[in-house]
Order: sequence, then C-alpha cells, then structure tokens
Amino acid sequence: MFIITYKKVFVFISLALVAISVGAMLFFGLPLGIEFKGGALTEVTYTGSRPTVETVQDILSKQSIGTVHVQPIGEDGYVIKTRALSESERQTVLQSLTIDKASPAQEKNFTSIGPSVGRELARKAVISIVLVALGIVFFIAYAFRKVTRPVSSWKYGIIAIMTLLHDVVIAVGVFAVLAHVYGIEIDTLFVVAVLTILGLSVSDTIVVFDRIRENVREGTYKTFTETVGRSIEQAFTRSINTSVTVILALLALFFFGPASTKVFALTLTAGMFFGTYSSIFLASPLLVYAEQLQGNKKS
Repeated sequence: MFIITYKKVFVFISLALVAISVGAMLFFGLPLGIEFKGGALTEVTYTGSRPTVETVQDILSKQSIGTVHVQPIGEDGYVIKTRALSESERQTVLQSLTIDKASPAQEKNFTSIGPSVGRELARKAVISIVLVALGIVFFIAYAFRKVTRPVSSWKYGIIAIMTLLHDVVIAVGVFAVLAHVYGIEIDTLFVVAVLTILGLSVSDTIVVFDRIRENVREGTYKTFTETVGRSIEQAFTRSINTSVTVILALLALFFFGPASTKVFALTLTAGMFFGTYSSIFLASPLLVYAEQLQGNKKS
C-alpha cells in the first residue's frame, strides 16, 4: 500500500523525469543518421596498426566534406559517416586515410543513401512505432474485455500507452544526452531499441494489471484502492527480478559487447529501468486515479 499511499509523489517524479527528458531533446536535439537524412557510409580497415579516432577525424576535417562522424568497428576498422560524396571525393577520402604506407586503409564497404530514401525510412520508422502502440492498446482492451468495473477495459489500454510514452520519452532523453556527449546519431538500431522498449515495458505492465484483474474478479479486498495496492505487493518481487535479469544482460552487452552496440544497450537499459518504474509506480496509481474520477462523475 506504500506506493498507492504516496501515489502523488511517484506521479510527480514521473512528470519531472518526462519534463527533463523533453528539455534534453529540445536543448541538445536528436541528430539523424544517414539512414534518415541521406549521406554516405564508408567502412575501412587497416592491415596494420589503426590510427586513433582523433587522427582520422582531424584528417577528414580538412577534406571539405562537411560534418564527419568516425566510429570504431572491430579491432582494425572505422565506419565513417559523411554527406553524399562524389566518386572523386570518395577516392580522395580513401587516399587520405592511408597515413602509414605500411598500414594502408582498405575500403571494405561503401553505401550511399539519397535524401528521399532517408525520408522514406524515417516515415516508416514513425509509422511502425505508432502501429505498435495502437496494437498494444487494442490487445490490452481485448485481454481485459471482461473487466467492466470499477475501471473499464479500454482505460487499462490508455493508461498502458501513457506509461509507454513515459518510458520512451525518458529513454530518448537519455539518448539525446549521449548523442551530445559522444557525437552519435539516430540510426535504425535506435528505432529497434525504441520498439524493444515498448515490448519489454508493456509486458511488465500487463503482469501488474493481470494481478489487479484477478483480485478484482475474486473480490478479495473491499476497495479498488486496496486491491491495487495489494496487487502491486504480490507482483513486485516478480517484476523486479525479471527486470534486473534483463538489465544485467544489457549491462554485460554494454561493457563487453562491440562498440557498435554500446549505445543500443545503454538506451535499452534506461528504457527497461524506467519501464519497470512506470509499471509499478505510475500505471497502478493512474488506475486508482481513473477509478476515483469515474466515481466522482457518478456521484
């Protein structure tokens, strides 16, 4: 009952976190990768010792090709993201990357994406996220269709979406800070991370909601507020244990995985952490508020 007793505090914390995250997005911005804005991606490897990131960045900054992002890949290569390059610019860039003739840069892969393709990918990414969110609402409304009192089934779905928005906004806010600090961009892997957060978060929320539904059906407790409070206590340990297990796996991926997946792992970790928080400390209190509001309307 502790969580329900102090529900105002936990709802305020959630609102504050969302506000801070939105502020981070507005202040730092969300830089789009070449997958969404168009550009060129060049992957090079070195047969000998690989120069430092700073050295490569300094060399490319003198090539008059605009903003350049250099990302290490493996032990002997780099992925270089730039604006669209002509064939002559491409060859010039490749030649400039050979700093030591004993360790020449070899082009392993080159990809060019036009602006129209990037916009299409961005549109499809937004559509996919919206469709997943709508699918979650309809699924929860259907799964809880027999729950008509004291909170109707569709309200469970709406509250689930509110908590999902909470989780995604905070995770994106964390990404905005990381992007500013480390110079990373939004790519397709980030979209995958957002969709994964939606799935992981809603599964945790459904566990808590299902316990509330069973207790409402059995009529074990006198009031809906007490039912929600006791349901949280019953589902708390399972929810925390499941989340901690996933977070530990993600942290292992962050610390010991390849550099290309570190931001993905950290974004997922933030989403999972705040997803667990919202399932217990936000979704359930919002159900109590919905029941109280419905009761005031009837009176």
